[in-house]
Amino acid sequence: MTEFVKKSFDTPDNRQEFPQAKADLVRLGNWDVYRLTIEPGWNWKDHGKPMMGTETCQEEHPVWMVLSGRFAVKMEGGKQEEFGPGDTGFLPPGHDAWVVGNEPVVAIDLKPVSD
Repeated sequence: MTEFVKKSFDTPDNRQEFPQAKADLVRLGNWDVYRLTIEPGWNWKDHGKPMMGTETCQEEHPVWMVLSGRFAVKMEGGKQEEFGPGDTGFLPPGHDAWVVGNEPVVAIDLKPVSD
């Protein structure tokens, strides 16, 4: 049976703070929904790599949506895309990423619950 659920990113189930970024999480059934806020100047090399210890992001982002700001992603194989407001996509493991410009990026990242 499925229940009606309403949650708010203003009172998330979990909040994680990182250098120049934060992630607010709400869990909806079998989905974790993240609202990411990433500050200008953030890039994987300087901010993600030291925490994760990998040259590129090894997380899969099955549903990635940018609400504001601009974000560039480059795959290990060389393919590169820039995401702006209204853009959505699938980001497989093995990507580099960085904020483009002087506006914070606000994005939604949906992932199936893995626990």
